[in-house]
Amino acid sequence: MFPPLSARFPILTRAGTVLVALLAVLAIASPAAAAVTPQQKAATLASFTQTSAASFNTWNSARQNQGAWAEYGFDWSTDYCSSSPDNPLGFDFTLSCYRHDFGYRNYKAAGTFSANKSRLDSAFYEDLKRKCATYSSATRPACQSLAWVYYQAVSVFGSVSAVKQSDLDEAATLKAQGLKAEANAA
Repeated sequence: MFPPLSARFPILTRAGTVLVALLAVLAIASPAAAAVTPQQKAATLASFTQTSAASFNTWNSARQNQGAWAEYGFDWSTDYCSSSPDNPLGFDFTLSCYRHDFGYRNYKAAGTFSANKSRLDSAFYEDLKRKCATYSSATRPACQSLAWVYYQAVSVFGSVSAVKQSDLDEAATLKAQGLKAEANAA
């Protein structure tokens, strides 16, 4: 047999020994945290991929604290805007593309991509439009034009890599016109 804890660890008093024993019993008796159910994962995935700004903000908070969501087994990988520019003409589409990748990859893994693709693409477009709203009114039309092109590319082809150089050139012209208008107004 093992000697009592107080003999092995003289620093422990009778009260300390009782406390250690109590903690050991509680550790054994406490059930492990329940695993995330498929229904919980699906509900959380749905909450992260809606068209609203609140959904984007919830997803972005989770993205910044992925460890807290580890038990859900989400795929957080991204290639951002695939082979299209992440920052076309200086408009930052990075996070919008990241969330779009998140939706595509996780719904594909769940086997429910087809049923959710249209909403994911719509959420992507809403994210892009919200980003465009942060730019000046003179350059906003160029951003909105690119947002439409990016949305159409994913909607029709499932990838922003379908964006053509002519689309980027047209948006660059719009942006240059907006910057010129801003300069003339100042």
